[in-house]
Amino acid sequence: MANNSPIEWTEATWNPVVGCTVLSPGCTNCYAMRLARRLEAMGQPKYIGTTRLSGGRAKWNGVIRTDEESLKIPAAWKTGRMIFVNSMADLFHEKVPIAFIKRVFETMAQTPQHTYQILTKRAERLEALSAKLNWTQNIWMGVSVESAEYLWRIDHLRRTSAAIKFLSLEPLLGPLEHMNLQGVDWAIAGGESGPGARPVQTDWVRSIRDQCIKAEVAFHFKQWGGVNKKKTGRTLDGRTWDDFPNKPRFHDVAPIAAFV
Repeated sequence: MANNSPIEWTEATWNPVVGCTVLSPGCTNCYAMRLARRLEAMGQPKYIGTTRLSGGRAKWNGVIRTDEESLKIPAAWKTGRMIFVNSMADLFHEKVPIAFIKRVFETMAQTPQHTYQILTKRAERLEALSAKLNWTQNIWMGVSVESAEYLWRIDHLRRTSAAIKFLSLEPLLGPLEHMNLQGVDWAIAGGESGPGARPVQTDWVRSIRDQCIKAEVAFHFKQWGGVNKKKTGRTLDGRTWDDFPNKPRFHDVAPIAAFV
């Protein structure tokens, strides 16, 4: 587990599963593939053999590894943290056994001092397994949607039993107009960052924000991205947007007309 995560919308990361496979265009420049390669070079055993080199770049090779020892970590943290589950994998990958997924959920249920944030692109499997999982109030469930082609993932999320449902609209690769946000509590939007980052357009982000305000969904703008994300920053229309679903929302928001 990593404390003080650099990810803007969480506080720590916990990886009981590592490894993945590329599934959709949002995976192309996944930071986790590069990081896994570095961690392997640093001698961290659970990352060994999880990537291959393709065109000089690290890519997932389909090796999925579960880490039984990591299931003990959350209980060791007595002070509550907001924890991103599997920043280096997808918990609902088809190669992750349902028995292990249940153990991860049981660990989360037994540590109610923490708030857990899970993200998946495997929305179909998420829905298929939802009824078999113990959805305690401290488990937030999200799906990644990088373009309009994958808006259907939200429908699968909506049909789960998660107390808090959220969207990761990053890396944002195209406009997301007329989203059905019924049952959604939180939306995170952000441009792609790092080598080969694909550009995001301002109007795409504005539209998401305005849809969230209209639907009373908490909106969090993570970054504009690019090769140097610190330089481009995360300000939209003169302010940062850091709303969370368990905090007051839309404070000091100017009328939508002002953003036209």
